[in-house]
Amino acid sequence: MNGEKMEVGWNHHQHPCGDGIADRVEVHIEVHVKSQSTARRAEVRTHVLALLDRHSLVMGFFKWTEFDDDFLTKNVESVAVVDVEAQPLDLKLSSLCIHIFSLNDDGPSMLNLEEEEELSAANHWLLPAAEFHGIWESLVYEEGIKAQLLDYVSTAIFFSDKNVDSNLVAWNRVVLLHGPPGTGKTSLCKALAQKLSIRLSGRYSYGQFVEINSHSLFSKWFSESGKLVTKMFQKIQELIDEKEALVFVLIDEVESLTAARNASQAGTEPSDAIRVVNSVLTQLDQIKRKSVGLSGRTLRKIPFLAHALYAKTPVMTVERFLSAMDKAVDHQMKEREKLVNCV
Repeated sequence: MNGEKMEVGWNHHQHPCGDGIADRVEVHIEVHVKSQSTARRAEVRTHVLALLDRHSLVMGFFKWTEFDDDFLTKNVESVAVVDVEAQPLDLKLSSLCIHIFSLNDDGPSMLNLEEEEELSAANHWLLPAAEFHGIWESLVYEEGIKAQLLDYVSTAIFFSDKNVDSNLVAWNRVVLLHGPPGTGKTSLCKALAQKLSIRLSGRYSYGQFVEINSHSLFSKWFSESGKLVTKMFQKIQELIDEKEALVFVLIDEVESLTAARNASQAGTEPSDAIRVVNSVLTQLDQIKRKSVGLSGRTLRKIPFLAHALYAKTPVMTVERFLSAMDKAVDHQMKEREKLVNCV
């Protein structure tokens, strides 16, 4: 099996959506604004709300691409009700989270380390990117993997906003996807980053996506490996320090770091390879410094998993959260059984 690892960097802002009413179902509306539009976001939102008021009954996922409103026809590509089950839904009885975005048409660029040096082992996109548009909808997995990933990261951001002590409740900003080659792990990472950049467009001006190819690290950087890796992550840290940006770092083929370390220790790879690996891992620890105190102990994961998988709302009763924690315990037990059966 191989894998991809994605890390998210953000700054604290208010919760992106929700009206604080615990009984209302939260429904996300994605509004794709035309790239040439100069309309103000507030005006777009007003017209979209009027559209949803006129057509409030939908069958789960629904997308408008034609409108009975001249303003929307001129300025908006589509309005979509997303990430809901295929069942009758009354938008008037829901808590609407409206995400207004336009796509960046620029392709990937390379991060510049020095004036005469380009970092070919990492590509950089501004999000939402036209290149990633539609990937999320095209990927189909079992057991609600996409929804769980989205809820996981949303809960991580919510816990960050509330300054939850990660020494008490285990939560972090790292997502590790594993599985056989060709199952869409890299595409899913890109789609998730795109989705979150849209979902959080109200609190961040733009997103940035950096894709590091681990394999390339060992084919290019044997001469000054440690120094160049450090420079690369310094550049990434500069992106994360930008308050208006939501930053995603994808390490493709992350398992090659482990393979290179093992080979180096066995004496079958140059010593520079192990320096690259150690430098990468050290720099990753620096980026996630706000997530110190992580632990594999199941009990410390339960509150986070309870919110991500079963609660999903910023406001709830104690009884409801305790029920969610009970479900999270059952979920962990089932996951443990799966691991035992696989061994």
